[in-house]
Amino acid sequence: MAIETPEYKIISKYEGFEVRHYSDMVIATTKVQADFKSSTSAGFRRVASYIFGGNDKGMKIAMTAPVISDCPAEGLNTFNISFVMPKAHSMRDLPAANTSEVSIQKESLGEVAVLSFGGWATESRSMSYQKKLSELIADNKIEIKGGYMVAQFNSPWALPMFRKNEIMVRIKS
Repeated sequence: MAIETPEYKIISKYEGFEVRHYSDMVIATTKVQADFKSSTSAGFRRVASYIFGGNDKGMKIAMTAPVISDCPAEGLNTFNISFVMPKAHSMRDLPAANTSEVSIQKESLGEVAVLSFGGWATESRSMSYQKKLSELIADNKIEIKGGYMVAQFNSPWALPMFRKNEIMVRIKS
């Protein structure tokens, strides 16, 4: 059985990246103050606890992909870590988290420039691919709006050669 991922349409393809339009989605999100590696690990555990029943209904919610976090940047030490909720759920029917550190929100990404890469999404690799996407966007005279995000699609046990990651950034349409 395939893991559910957010719906999108490819708007255009460029050398090295593509532009997508994402449908609105609901996310469970948390904010963690730490370095990138520690925050993604702690944030993952916190939101995973919510979907594994750590909510006011004890409800288990299916895991989806990707896990989305803020992209690391020089001096950044606070990261939002988010799970996309399954399409079958709405803001109204999702339970409240047992902790105030996890919130349920509507996310409207809209048009996003996306660069895909394999292997581990470490801080240095994420920053390197973010720089590459930034240069490609500038070369194509596309204007960004918002910060860069890292989308990780695989379980922590997936081997590096089978991993899929993306650097994403909202753009002006």
